[in-house]
Amino acid sequence: MPKSKVRKKKSTYVPAEVLEHENEELESPSWLAPVMVGAFLLGLLWIVVFYVSQTLYPIPGIGAWNMLVGFAFIGVGFSLATKWR
Repeated sequence: MPKSKVRKKKSTYVPAEVLEHENEELESPSWLAPVMVGAFLLGLLWIVVFYVSQTLYPIPGIGAWNMLVGFAFIGVGFSLATKWR
């Protein structure tokens, strides 16, 4: 059986601007880490206060929705953690 012909691949053109950007190290902004840790701690503190105060605080009128507020702060911390380099 005859051997199939081998095709030559075309070389792709990559602009110099793109090559320069690939070599740069990506850094996160200086405010990101403190805000991320602060959101984690604030959410944890919110939930701890909710349990220790027997569901009366931090916001007395919303009851168990205080848990959602605490987990929302923790969720914000996780979303910021995905942008941290």
